[in-house]
Amino acid sequence: MSTLRGRAHRYQDNVNTDVIIPARYLNTMDAAELAAHCMEDIDAEFAGRVQAGDVMVAGENFGCGSSREQAPLAIKGAGVSCVIAKSFARIFFRNAINVGLPALVCPDAAAEIQAGDEVTVDLGSGRIENVTQGRSYRAEPFPEFLQQIIAACGLVPYTRRRIGAS
Repeated sequence: MSTLRGRAHRYQDNVNTDVIIPARYLNTMDAAELAAHCMEDIDAEFAGRVQAGDVMVAGENFGCGSSREQAPLAIKGAGVSCVIAKSFARIFFRNAINVGLPALVCPDAAAEIQAGDEVTVDLGSGRIENVTQGRSYRAEPFPEFLQQIIAACGLVPYTRRRIGAS
């Protein structure tokens, strides 16, 4: 797996899927269109500020609320390479993996990384480094099969490759 590098965008506990991508935009599965409205109800400038490769950092229970697949798709479509949180709502975590968005649980990193910090993430080892603060953290690395799903950009492309290889 690759090493990711980007600036941190920081959010609080209990970020709900309803604010990640508001219901009024759920009439599409187009990642670019969803990305234009990602986080707008809690961070109106997010879509204009985020750059490809950036990292989202949050507190506990990230992605709680409705089980909408569009939430991790909007985040990924905005260019976010990875989400680091103290914990994730279970359905959000599964949906994130399904669209190929790495979601790492690392309470220490989530507590200490600040907005704008430069962060690197080695998905293969689970190593997270806050370059700005000179701090390192360790998240549980993904099992091999989840690494393969993420590397394939999601469950559907992964499955298509596996079926095509048979």
